[in-house]
Amino acid sequence: MKNKLKVYRAMCEMTQEKLGKELGVTRQTIIAIEKDKYDPSLVLAFKIANFFKVQIEDIFIYTE
Repeated sequence: MKNKLKVYRAMCEMTQEKLGKELGVTRQTIIAIEKDKYDPSLVLAFKIANFFKVQIEDIFIYTE
């Protein structure tokens, strides 16, 4: 699954560390999501979308 997390994080001028703390995950988790090495759980995906006040589909792009 592709994502635009890095773009949204950059628009808010937020570090990976700060975003991780806001979402209750580690900086390493944010790095892995941004590099498409880890697909977040549905709960975490909703948390991320809610944090940026967008729909999940705005950040995460499903690819087969």
